[in-house]
Amino acid sequence: KEEQETPERTGVSFRNLSLLSLIGHVPFGLICHPNKQHILYPLGCTVVVQDLDSKKQVFLHGHTNNVSCVVVSRDGVYVASGEVAFMGFTADIILWHFQRKELLARLSLHKGRVEGLAFSPNNLYLISLGGQDDGSVVVWHVDQREAICGSPASAQNSGNATVVVCSSCRDEMFVTAGNNTIRVWELDLPNRKIRPAECRTGHLRRVVTCVKMADDDSYFYIGTSSGDVLKMNTNNKLMTDFGPQKKMFSLGVTTLVLLKTGNSIVGTGEGIVALCKGSDYRVMKKIQVQGGVTSLTCRGQGHQFFIGTNKCQIYRVNYTEFKEELIAACHNEAVHDIVFPFGISDLFATCSGNDIRVWHTPENRELLRIVIPNVICHAIEIMRDGKSIISAWDDGTIRAFTPETGQPMYVVNHAHSLGVTAIAATNDCKWIISGGGEGQVRVWEIREMTQKLVEVLKEHVSAVSCIKVKKDDRECVTASLDGTCIIWDIVRFVRKQMFLANTLFKCVCYHPEEYQVITSGTDRKIGYWEVFDGSVIREVEGSASGSINGMDITSDGAFFVTGGDDHLVKLWDYKGGAVTHVGVGHSGNITRLKICPGKKNIVSVSADGAILIWKYPDLH
Repeated sequence: KEEQETPERTGVSFRNLSLLSLIGHVPFGLICHPNKQHILYPLGCTVVVQDLDSKKQVFLHGHTNNVSCVVVSRDGVYVASGEVAFMGFTADIILWHFQRKELLARLSLHKGRVEGLAFSPNNLYLISLGGQDDGSVVVWHVDQREAICGSPASAQNSGNATVVVCSSCRDEMFVTAGNNTIRVWELDLPNRKIRPAECRTGHLRRVVTCVKMADDDSYFYIGTSSGDVLKMNTNNKLMTDFGPQKKMFSLGVTTLVLLKTGNSIVGTGEGIVALCKGSDYRVMKKIQVQGGVTSLTCRGQGHQFFIGTNKCQIYRVNYTEFKEELIAACHNEAVHDIVFPFGISDLFATCSGNDIRVWHTPENRELLRIVIPNVICHAIEIMRDGKSIISAWDDGTIRAFTPETGQPMYVVNHAHSLGVTAIAATNDCKWIISGGGEGQVRVWEIREMTQKLVEVLKEHVSAVSCIKVKKDDRECVTASLDGTCIIWDIVRFVRKQMFLANTLFKCVCYHPEEYQVITSGTDRKIGYWEVFDGSVIREVEGSASGSINGMDITSDGAFFVTGGDDHLVKLWDYKGGAVTHVGVGHSGNITRLKICPGKKNIVSVSADGAILIWKYPDLH
């Protein structure tokens, strides 16, 4: 990752090593490069280029907002990506050189969002389609890096265009389609104009979801949200056929691949990928994947193809066997917590929505997934002996699972009345300390067969956000959204100290020598507090904008990391109270982050479902 200047940067930027998060909800976001060696997909505000054999990832950084579309030129030389901006602001298109991984040009005309991009067959032109607030289609000259002409993408009496596809043979022709609109465009270069011709579909009214052009340009095929495919004649602009007559594809045809044999592969919104024969789209083979299909992309001549879904899964399918193989997966909702097992840096666990997942860092691979339907997991902890994963859920339940198989071990029902929001375990693995949405802190004794409530500590008046236990198991500190942090004696079950601040505390950490704690929250300040008398030692400005949601400290106490709503991972010198390194990569609010036990990596998780693994910098 290239070093990037940021306002807070005082040292060098983190080197971004590897990402686990995947394509998410970007339609047509997964693309197999023509060199058959790489796949590309957008991830937040970056474009990921991943080697299929070695799994090594390279990142194209340049967008300041989430990437909305990605396209690769037919010869694989260029990559173009568009973004979503705030309403009324310009959304950029970036032209990249694939081999050199360098930014060639930033093309700015569209407002709000770039909906679609397409390269002409010989790389002469790039066609861009604006979003709902923009509504225009623009033709760009690739070599000169400038706009040739533009036009409203659809007629005033029809809906928005959402898809753009170029001709297979001619640089001057392209197609746009969307809600009750299908247009074939011709570029008149001498007059710098594009002229549309409306396509007629008779009595059918359709919302177009995908368009595929035949190799000889004679026809193009249109997938619709109604679950049928229309065949359009490019010359007379009339619909010549549509199928299947009987509705087989529920939740619409979301993506389409035309094969040399005349057959087609259809992806649907309900997660079915079907190999279909002829114009009646008779299903010969089909597979079911998890989540709605957003992308189908062929490797080479189609002997192998990849499927991307809106549940953040990537599957590989061999055409002859037509069996799916899951090659990558990630969270598709906000990740709430991340934890490493004691002393192990190659494994970590995360929780998001209704699931807990265990990851293997060297291979970026998911080892285990535990799913509990219809509830949300707020926090997790791995017992120091490594025998159980304990988790806090919004239905007021504490659940424990085995780390190898994910089998339930025990359940503590009705642990808190407004959901369990934070959880920690003592180092001897005999007690669990939980915090609830109502502000109570409860201590539980864990035995082989029974889980007993030992004590209820009632001081906080709002949700408990973070709990940390001292090494000797005699005291713990709890942070709460009521603006207090309390140090508890968990032998006598009394309050020892309370820190007050005009903030909602989100995170707290003991210094390894345990004479100080550091806190942070919505006031963007990092507070150093004396454990002995509860006095504030110093306060430093932790962020220029937005709350700080997570922090972790190194085992020697020399450095700590923070992350929050400014999307930056920051490494701090503890004694100096200054930022030494900044990591730029997240596009969502960072919710938690951890330094791995061997100080090899830092892992940060965010509200957009991303997990980013950073190389811990060499500080000698």
